[in-house]
Parts: sequence; C-alpha cells; structure tokens
Amino acid sequence: MIVSRRTLGSGPATLEVSAQGLGCMGMSEFYGSGDEQESIAVIHAALDAGVNFLDTADMYGPFTNERLVGRAIAARRDEVVLATKFGNERREDGTRVGVNGHPDYVRRACDASLARLGVEHIDLYYQHRVDPSVPVEETWGALAELVAAGKVRHLGISEAAPATIRRAHQVHPVTAVQTEWSLWSRDVEDNGVLTTVRELGIGFVAYSPLGRGFLSGTIRSVEDLDEKDFRRHSPRFQGENFAKNLELLERVRQIAAEKDVTPSQLALAWVLAQGEDVVPIPGTKHRHYLDENISALDVQLSDDELAELDAAVPVGSSAGDRYADMSTVNR
Repeated sequence: MIVSRRTLGSGPATLEVSAQGLGCMGMSEFYGSGDEQESIAVIHAALDAGVNFLDTADMYGPFTNERLVGRAIAARRDEVVLATKFGNERREDGTRVGVNGHPDYVRRACDASLARLGVEHIDLYYQHRVDPSVPVEETWGALAELVAAGKVRHLGISEAAPATIRRAHQVHPVTAVQTEWSLWSRDVEDNGVLTTVRELGIGFVAYSPLGRGFLSGTIRSVEDLDEKDFRRHSPRFQGENFAKNLELLERVRQIAAEKDVTPSQLALAWVLAQGEDVVPIPGTKHRHYLDENISALDVQLSDDELAELDAAVPVGSSAGDRYADMSTVNR
C-alpha cells in the first residue's frame, strides 16, 4: 500500500508527514522490556512502508530512546521527519528533576538531543510539558532562536491548555499540538484544545491513539502486563475503573468484528477520520503490530459507523484519570 501524507500547520509552519507516524517511546521504557534489534527493525520497516514520521523524546529511557532512533536512521536521515521533545527533565539514572522551561535549559536540551540523535537538525521540536514557573513566551523565545540558528525546523507543544497554545503561537508559529486522543481519551473535543488548533491552523498529533494498548483488546487483566509496565499503576487500569472500561471496549470489539477489522485498526481509523489535520502516532516495538497499524490507513468508516462509535464510547465515558498525577497536563 501507499501511505498517504498529511499536512501539519499552515503558512510558514507547514510540515508534510505520513498520515500515520510511529511512536518510539515504548521501545526504551514504560511498556516493559524491549529488544533493540527488533526495535530498529520496526523503524526500518516503518520507513520501508512509507511511515516517515518518527516520534521520540529526551526523557524516554531517559536518553536511550533518542540514541536508539539515531542509530536506526543513521543511514536514512533524508527519509525521516524527526520529532523529539524537551521539558521533562531527568538525570541519567532516571531520576525525575521536574518540568523545565528555562531558556538556558531549552538550548542545552536541544544540543544534547542533536548529539544523541546524530543529526544536524530536528524537524519538529516539542515543548513536552509547560513549566508553570516560566512564562511560555520566554521558553518560546529560546525555541524561536533555535529555529533561526537552523537547529530546529518546526515547533510544537504537548499537553498545553488553549490559552497557552495561543501565547506560544504569538511568539512563533506552532506547527503541531501533541495531546492524547483516542476513543478512550476524548478530552480535547470539549476542553477547547481542538477548537483552538483549528482556529489557528495548527496540526494535531494524537499520541496513544490505541488508549495505551487498551483498545487493541488484548489486555484483559493487569496481569497481562509486564511487571515493569507503568500501566499497572495507571488509574484506568485499576480495579473498578478497569472493569468499567472493559465494558466500553466490548462494544468496540463487536463493531470491529462486524467490519472484519481488528479493534486496533478500528480505533486508528476513528482517529484518522477526525480530520486531515490529525496524525496519530501509535507506538509499537514489534513488526507484526506495525503492519496491523499501517493497514488501518485502508479502513474507511461511514458516517453511520462513526456515529455508532461515538455512541459506544462517548466523550467522558472512560473511567479513571489518564495519569496518576494530572498536574502536568493542560497547563
């Protein structure tokens, strides 16, 4: 199949990417153990298939995911639209320092990411989380300098509130806002974020479009998860919340079966159907799941099917918060 392209941003902030990206985080941390050789094979298979939009961050690992991605793309840099992030400061031993938006840190973080990735520029550089102690204008002033210096091509922001997005956009055009969006996490539809990005001509990158794997239908109990998997401590995977969410999932599974697709493909097709300005970045560390995800690009949903899914998993129906600590999102 030919992977189509979508456009993030508008005007000088326009960036063309594959209609589906690849989230690389789980290759290094959070979703249990990984296999570096298989992860590199996944990245190569994605590029071979036409998925050119790779997403990483300095804090994944920490730092090891950028190094892995850098090794994977070393001989194929020209084929890649490379996105990484700064702002969730961690030490080499994994200790979390906190959210950091100070200009001097922005500059240091960028240089460190360039070195780990082994590239001369970053195509899309996100502020991973907003530092409430630093005016976003100061952070974005430093980011604008990185663009002027040629170290970064485009700028994005993750998990930001509508007012913050507007303030950042006034300093330098925002190409993409990255926030969780899936059938399971539909906050952006009623918290003003989606309305804001569309008013400003900003692209939307949907992370965790499979609900952290929940919408795949393969997780029936927390015991199905690796002992090191962070989802074991996620509110939506706990007790009564998990039981209620499984009830929601059952209808998704039924609709997928009626359409002769997998639940994952149905969930990705739903995100893709939300607009040409939306690009989901499902993550995987296995080639067979990558193939399944890419095949979702061929799944077309009718208006009736979209309405059926909206009724099955309406906004606000998921039980439990997205994170154990929600204090770092929607700032």
